[in-house]
Amino acid sequence: MFANVGWGEILVLIVVGLVVLGPERLPGAIRWTADAARQARDYLTNASSQLREEMGPDFDDLRQPLSELQKLRGMTPRAALTKHLFDGDDSLFTGMFDQPPLQRPAEGPAEPLPPGGASTAHQTPYDDDAT
Repeated sequence: MFANVGWGEILVLIVVGLVVLGPERLPGAIRWTADAARQARDYLTNASSQLREEMGPDFDDLRQPLSELQKLRGMTPRAALTKHLFDGDDSLFTGMFDQPPLQRPAEGPAEPLPPGGASTAHQTPYDDDAT
């Protein structure tokens, strides 16, 4: 759920919490949040284990289509072609697409810049009377 939260985002949250709550209430708020997250995780673990006990072997039958759906969500076009057309052998793709692109040679000497330093060929016109 929070796999994409990095250290930068955590630092921003701490700074915002420090500004909003103040230094004396911030540790208590962090402790309360950690306890609430731990309690929610325990509730979810207990609920899934209770559901597994009540459903028995049907629980695994329910989870199998969900795991297959999760595999399909991560399937890229390259992985789909490899799996279905080439039986998992991706040696065709590794040699062809993993090479660096060819470098185009320069088309000739570069134009020297005018004394102002900027090229006047690509500048938009400027009208002093319009301003």
